[in-house]
Amino acid sequence: MTVEREVRVKDVSVSDVWKRLQSDPGSVLIDVRSRSEWTFVGLPDLSTIGKPVLTIEWQTFPDSQINAAFADRLTAELQRLGANEGSDLFFICRSGGRSRTAAELSSAAGYRSCFNVAEGFEGELDADRHRGNVGGWKAAGLPWQQG
Repeated sequence: MTVEREVRVKDVSVSDVWKRLQSDPGSVLIDVRSRSEWTFVGLPDLSTIGKPVLTIEWQTFPDSQINAAFADRLTAELQRLGANEGSDLFFICRSGGRSRTAAELSSAAGYRSCFNVAEGFEGELDADRHRGNVGGWKAAGLPWQQG
């Protein structure tokens, strides 16, 4: 008999994520964008609160294939940090799509407290079809660094 696990992932705003990362030493931010995005667009910077950002590609670049090693790499990195199945895990991507899928997979794998950073790192497109100005980590003025 198999037991199905209920998958629950809540969307949270970037400001709420920042507050929780600051206040909860066991919370973790996982950036699931591609290496090229980390390099050319930038990364959240948690150095002022003494935390790393886990960078684990959800999809590989340039072929956009789902990273088959995602779950194993996540487990290894979380163990390295001392996180466990009950730690608050915040998944972020460009605008909230890939991170939601990664959070859902992680929740189904047994991590009980997975959250999607709904606005992502760059937010939605603005009137000129540019990202980084409307919503998201960067537009909120949260710390980030160029990769």
